[in-house]
Formats: sequence, C-alpha cells, structure tokens
Amino acid sequence: MIQITLPDNSQREYPGPVSVADVARSIGPGLAKMTVAGKVDGKLVDASDIIDHDARLQIITPKDDEGLEIIRHSTAHLVGHAVKQLYPTAKMVIGPVIDEGFYYDISYERPFTPEDVTAIEQRMRDLIAQDYDVVKKVTPRAEVIEVFASRGEDYKLRLVEDMPDEQAMGLYYHQEYVDMCRGPHVPNTRFLKIFKLTKLAGAYWRGDAKNEQLQRIYGTAWADKKQLDQYIQRIEEAEKRDHRRLGKELDLFHIDEVAPGVVFWHPKGWAVWQEVEQYMRQVYKDTGYQEVKGPQLLDKSLWEKTGHWQNYRENMFVTESEKREYALKPMNCPGHVLIFKSDLRSYRDLPLRYGEFGQCHRNEPSGALHGIMRVRGFTQDDGHIFCTEDQILEECVNYTAQLQKVYADFGFTDILYKVATRPANRIGSDALWDKAEHAVMEALRRSGVDFIISPGDGAFYGPKIEYTLRDAIGRQWQCGTMQVDFNMAERLGGEYVTETSGRAHPVMLHRAIVGSLERFIGMLIEHHSGAMPAWLAPVQVAVLNISEGQAEYAASVAKTLQHQGLRVQLDLHNEKITYKIRKHSLQKLPYIIVVGDKEKEAGAVAVRARGNVDLGAMSVEAFSQKIAEDIQHKR
Repeated sequence: MIQITLPDNSQREYPGPVSVADVARSIGPGLAKMTVAGKVDGKLVDASDIIDHDARLQIITPKDDEGLEIIRHSTAHLVGHAVKQLYPTAKMVIGPVIDEGFYYDISYERPFTPEDVTAIEQRMRDLIAQDYDVVKKVTPRAEVIEVFASRGEDYKLRLVEDMPDEQAMGLYYHQEYVDMCRGPHVPNTRFLKIFKLTKLAGAYWRGDAKNEQLQRIYGTAWADKKQLDQYIQRIEEAEKRDHRRLGKELDLFHIDEVAPGVVFWHPKGWAVWQEVEQYMRQVYKDTGYQEVKGPQLLDKSLWEKTGHWQNYRENMFVTESEKREYALKPMNCPGHVLIFKSDLRSYRDLPLRYGEFGQCHRNEPSGALHGIMRVRGFTQDDGHIFCTEDQILEECVNYTAQLQKVYADFGFTDILYKVATRPANRIGSDALWDKAEHAVMEALRRSGVDFIISPGDGAFYGPKIEYTLRDAIGRQWQCGTMQVDFNMAERLGGEYVTETSGRAHPVMLHRAIVGSLERFIGMLIEHHSGAMPAWLAPVQVAVLNISEGQAEYAASVAKTLQHQGLRVQLDLHNEKITYKIRKHSLQKLPYIIVVGDKEKEAGAVAVRARGNVDLGAMSVEAFSQKIAEDIQHKR
C-alpha cells in the first residue's frame, strides 16, 4: 500500500504506485481538471509522475505560484511548437521563465518581424484549441542525441554536451514538436489559453557578445484573463514612465555612442543628481559617517589580493603605464580598507564609518546596457563600517532605520526585506556565521518588519540583508543592501588594537542605500512618472508673463525666488499665455506662476500647481512659504 499525506494532514491509501493525476482524480473531478503538477516531499514533479512510496503531496494548480511558473514555462515550449510549424528551418535554443513571463531564443536566417510575432501567436492559439496532451518521456542520453540530431537542432545538442553526467533526460512532446527540459510542465494545452507575446529582442548564445546573435521572443502567461489585462495595463503604464523616454522629453540626460554605457547629464538632470547627492551627504553627516574619496585607478596587485583579478577581470577596464597594469575600480571597498589601515586604529575608534560617492566602472556587455539603469560608469553612495563582531547588531538596526527614512523621503514606503544566509562554500567558522546571521535577523525584528530568509544565498564572506522597493505601479527594485564581511579587511591587512593590546581584524559592513545614483535616479523618474516632488524637481517653478508690460515684474519675482534658493525658469517669450502654460505643464513642473497687469498692480502672483490645479492669487511671500514647506517636508 502507498500512503499519501495531503497538506491538511489527511491521508489516502492506494494499492500500489500512483500518479499525481490519479491522486487528484480520486479526490474529485474538479481538482483533477485543475491539476497542473504536484509537489512530492517538497519537490515539484509532473502530474504524470508516479509516486511509489509513502509521501506528502501537494496538488499544484494555476492558483499556486509554482503552477503559474509551470504554465509560463510550458507556454515557452508552445512558442517552439508554433515557430517550428511556421518556420521549419528555425533552430530552437532555450526558453526559460522570467519574472512575469518567459522568452524563447531562436536562430533563424532572417530577422523576425512584428507580423511574424502575430502569426506565431495565432498559431499558438490554434494549437491550444486542439486541446492536446503534453507528453513527458524520460529518455536515455544516446536517444536524446539521436532525436535532436535527426531534427537538426544544433543548439539542443550543444546543451546536451553541457550535461555530461546526465544519463537520461526529460523530453516533452507537443504533438510532433519535442523539447528538452527538467520540467515539470502542464499535462494539457488547456492551461495555456491566457497568454500574449510581447516583444522581439536580440540575444547572444550563452549571453556572450562574442558568440552568434539570436532572436528572442518575449511573452507573458497568466492563470486568468483579469490578471493578463492588469499586466498589460501595467506594461503600458511602464512604457509611459520609461526613464529613457522621459529623460529625453524632460531634457535630463542622454547616452551617446561615443561613450556607450556612460551618461551625459544635462543641466536639469544634473540638478536632480545634485539634490540626491547633497541629501545623501547630509545623511552621512547626521549618522556618523566620515566622507572619504579613493582613487579611480588602482594597481593590479590590489585586485589580485581581493580576488577580483582572478574572478572578475573580464568585467574590469584595464590600462598600463610604465610597464605596470592598473584597473579602473569596479567597486569602492578595497580603497576604504586602505584608508582604514593607513593609521593605527584602536578598538576605541570602532565603529568607524566611511562614506563615499565613489565612481566605479564595470565592463558590462553592450546587450545588458539599459538607459541609466544599467551602465558602465556609475557613482555609488557607498558606505563601509569597520566594527567588532559585537557591534554588528546595533549597526544593522541603525542602518535599517536610516534607510527607511531615506526611502520615505524619496517617495518609497513599501519595502520588502530579505536575509540571505550562509552558502555551502564560505569562509569563517560556524560560530561566527551564527553570530552574524542572528545579528542581521534580529536587526530586522527590532526594526519591526517582516522578512523572508533566502537560504544559502549569502556571499561567501558573510550574510546580507537585501532591501527591495515596490514602486508606484507595483514593480520591485532591489536597491539597498547590508553585507557582513569577515574577509576583505583581513585579506588586505586591516587590523586594530584590541582591549588587551593584541591585534584583530575588524568586521566590514558594506552598505548602500540608493546604490548606483544613475540607477536610483532612473527609478525616481519612473516611480514619479517624471513629476518629481518639489524638493527634487529640476525646475521648481516657472514664472510667466502675459504680455511685455509685465516682463520687468516677472523678472523681479523670479529673482526673488532664486535668491531664496529655488530653481526658477523665467519665460518672457512673446507667445500666448495658454501656449506657455501648456509648454511648462508638459515639463511636469510643481508650480507655474503667471503674472498679468492685475498681479503686477497687487504685487501678487497667480499660482498653478501641477495637474492644472488653480491655487489663485497670492503674495510672493505666501507662495515662497508654501513651496518652502513642500521642500522641507519632502512633499
């Protein structure tokens, strides 16, 4: 007898081995129809897989996160089925699941067009309508090679070569189409009805620009039409908020081919940058950080000591002078250790907090570059705390409070917290890891926040907290981090004098709140849809005259506001006032001031707030007070 224990701890017995689908059928026809897969003793399996021992079983349906991921993966396979029917000479590469969707990389003799994507999507719908079963066959390695060789699937054969230890592999058959996968997959195409192909893009084999170029078809799939409609609406909203489009429309920055992956900041964009940097500089001062500045160019020998030269060399920009090799720094940490060790430190000096707006360079693949979100040259609000093991907890508590205030001031109030714990390959004793993991978890508990644990995802040198922001349209951005490092200070010879006059290596806490300023400003642009709060807006107020007769008064109003530290744009152009108001409204300014004869005579201004909200006439002093309060309270 086989005994199956269900999630509610109820048990069912079967006379012999039984499939997940059979168990579902024995519970009821409704559940059987909804069964996508199963989770046997915590492991996902296909609905057709046989359970031959006493086990715990969870039936996976489209309502489960795992079920939705399986649906997306199976829809990627359906892309392959449709493509091979329409374009028989196409060679299929890989089709993984990604956040909220999937893609399939394909090699084909000509570029796909939007019309091709439409045809592929329609063929997929035709195939779904056939309501066919997806059949899994565990196949010996030699037979797998024979199957793909006979079909001319060169890339599949190369993938098989990458798995020399696999003696049998799962092949999934969509009628005449076959794909290789670990699975699980849906048992029938009826689960794949709610999908949409979203875009075409280029890709490289194995993600390496040195390899052949492929074509990538992106898509999304959901459990019901309402979810799909919400996703499409969210994507459309995201396109409206795209920082690249808004950066051009609002004249903030541009990227040029003469410097790929590096940003040209325009005056308005640099004003936003300066607000972010000066704000963070004040955070440093308020929370006990000393600002430092390290060099850009560092000798190869330093990077050999840190391990970057051996493990990260291809991502570093390297140069040579007088027969010595140097690299532009990809990170600021080693420089801070060198500042720490430049003098004899005592335990009384700890914790010692350094902060730097450090410019870094990383040789990112060209295909990975994305506006100002993913660049080759960037500046970080990088901080490092040198402390003792006993100080880790307090520093993490204080840092989380600091980070929460900063994010709230920038308009982010929804933060997700994750603790990544010790990986299999790590340095340091278990006792040290116990202390560090307790410290980061207890820090979040004392901060009164819920968090998830990501087992084994810590760095080899210590655990870390990851802080993820949810933006105005629900997207998640991994942003801040706090990493506990037992390794780097020791590796570079950093040490301090202990209470007993001995020597010890400090624990090094790596922390960044906004991270890359370029990326964070891109996030701000998209979160606020370009309509920055008054304190961040590149232009805080525009002053417009109705006719030439008020030009001098308008100029004096603008000058008064500028003297109060406001970023003011004076528009005295001989244009209709309605045109001027619309022009500046499209720039998403917090306030527009209009002055006509009436305002000039009264020594007042007519104020419009963003969104075409008429605030009426008020004195210049009253307006100054209003915008000053907005700025002070980060409204």
